[in-house]
Amino acid sequence: MSDPVYSVNGELVPPSAATVSVRDRGFMYGDAAFETLRSYGGTPFRWADHAARLEETCETLGFGGALPAVATLRERVAETLAANDLEDAYVRLSVTRGVQPGKLSPETAVDPTVVVMVKKLPRGGTTGERVWDGPARLRTVETERIPDAAVPSAAKTHNYLNGILARLELRGTDADEALLRAGDGSLTEGATSNVFFVQGETLRTPAASLPLLPGVTRRVVLECAEELDIPVETGRYEADALGDATEVFVTNSTWELRPVTAVDGRSFPVGPVTRSLQAAFDGRVEALY
Repeated sequence: MSDPVYSVNGELVPPSAATVSVRDRGFMYGDAAFETLRSYGGTPFRWADHAARLEETCETLGFGGALPAVATLRERVAETLAANDLEDAYVRLSVTRGVQPGKLSPETAVDPTVVVMVKKLPRGGTTGERVWDGPARLRTVETERIPDAAVPSAAKTHNYLNGILARLELRGTDADEALLRAGDGSLTEGATSNVFFVQGETLRTPAASLPLLPGVTRRVVLECAEELDIPVETGRYEADALGDATEVFVTNSTWELRPVTAVDGRSFPVGPVTRSLQAAFDGRVEALY
């Protein structure tokens, strides 16, 4: 493949020209929304879900009316994939409030900056390969999940300091994902993932009413569980609830469904529920080809 190109405000440009102003509010304040998604066979997986969440985040940030039409955004993603001769890829779509005077209070008029970045990522599905080197190893960190009253957790913004600080705590350990809790000690999510665990015959995951970002892949897994008649419970769990679990896995768009083999030093097998859900998810991906 030749040198990559990205889409900046609808123009396809090389990395050296894929820049934004130093006065862009996405750069200055993290005043921006984004979505990370996968393209399988040239088809953005669960596009409608990602587009809806992007719209919701922009509405939360107060510039939803300035967001380009969903069809326009989809076209820019398609153009960027085609320009890079990619079908199986990582896609990041970002929308900032754009350039405004350097003060914290946003202006009413918004001219958003829209950026699409893509890179090659192995296909999933039943005949593809996993993008992760091996099962995840989790460690519970001291960094707490920001409460909804401070920053709405359902808004997927450019401000990822919460996750960065959590991941910094993993330095010097053998863990590759941080497990966060709410202020009351309840289990919430990973730094960049949703958490699932199996107790008895029931699949459990923290409820979306908690301070966490309910991912698109999380939703797909819940749909797969329903189709497979796997009992599901969403709720509020203490961090030590994983001590009684028989299986654990994490999800996000890049990892898809990634088994967990260690949490705070305790080992877990890759069990039958995890494997069944993984196969069901892979089947959905395979259907796109």
